[in-house]
Amino acid sequence: MNKYSLFVKFNIQEGERDTMVDILLEAAESMKNLDECEIYLVNISENEPNCVYIYEVWSNENAHQASLTLEATQTLIKKAKPIITGMERISTLQTKGGKGL
Repeated sequence: MNKYSLFVKFNIQEGERDTMVDILLEAAESMKNLDECEIYLVNISENEPNCVYIYEVWSNENAHQASLTLEATQTLIKKAKPIITGMERISTLQTKGGKGL
């Protein structure tokens, strides 16, 4: 099994973390209709009040890229852009297996 996985950190304007979490949870909800998206988790760290982390697992990289062109995704990106101060792709991973897939 080879899956395409991403671990991404969004830096958010002060006081906007809950807004970003809501936007990303809306994105996660829209991903439920995509079989190619196997995991989409929104995470926070109490030590980093201006950050939100996303962990995603996709059937392949092309499926992930295609998801970025969807109208729902584009709408959410436009909604989130004003509060994002930076983004860091912590790692691109190749998932081999485990619980949850």
